[in-house]
Amino acid sequence: MVRDKVATRLYVEDDLANGQIIGLDQGRAHFLRTVLRLKAGARVALFNGRHGEWSAVLEGLGKGWASLAIGDQRRVQVAEPDLWLVFAPIKRGRIDFLIEKATELGCSELHPAMTRFTAMDRVNTDRLAANAREAAEQCERLSVPQVRTPHDLDKLIAAWPAERHLLVCAERRDAAPIADSLADARTAGLVEQPWAVLIGPEGGFADHEFAALSRLPRARFVGLGPRILRADTAGIAALTCWQAWLGDWRHHPEVRSDL
Repeated sequence: MVRDKVATRLYVEDDLANGQIIGLDQGRAHFLRTVLRLKAGARVALFNGRHGEWSAVLEGLGKGWASLAIGDQRRVQVAEPDLWLVFAPIKRGRIDFLIEKATELGCSELHPAMTRFTAMDRVNTDRLAANAREAAEQCERLSVPQVRTPHDLDKLIAAWPAERHLLVCAERRDAAPIADSLADARTAGLVEQPWAVLIGPEGGFADHEFAALSRLPRARFVGLGPRILRADTAGIAALTCWQAWLGDWRHHPEVRSDL
């Protein structure tokens, strides 16, 4: 693998292989030409979530177009945690922040869930997907989390996969400290299994939502300490704890050869 210096990283949907020529859409071409002010011959990195990361040379670009010649592979594709974030939508600036940080923290899917007390009634999933893609490009992960269509929480619970564990972040007296719950899960060997973190609205969950969640066999109610956290803070805190106890933060970081 080669780790030469590159001007930027881009997510593309094309297959990636040595010697292949690919074109970029107008938006990405504009980014390279007008924002980064790159010229022909500049080196960039490409990834698609399937074939690892590849170096590429900017062969040419103009107004609304750019072509790239793919060179050598920089990194092979690796398995990433199967971790969902299910969250009640919040105001625009804070939801954008949450999506960015959830991407950096390794989520594989992002599920907006409309709850009884959700204050927002519309979610711009295209904007959220763009935020996730940009965050993935910047944090050097090899995939981009999928942003799912919003669904009512009741429907998500009814269709919940039987094999997926669920951390329900809730202000309840019977909620275990999140560190204790994750430590128990690690001791039980639940590291390489699918998980999800659920963050409710700032008004909390309704009684019937708590009842439905309690019936899920792999749901764990956890608390996030003595202070009341905003929804976006709670999401980041819970994902951080999960990564530290069960996720890929347990592994040694990759040694960079291009530093």
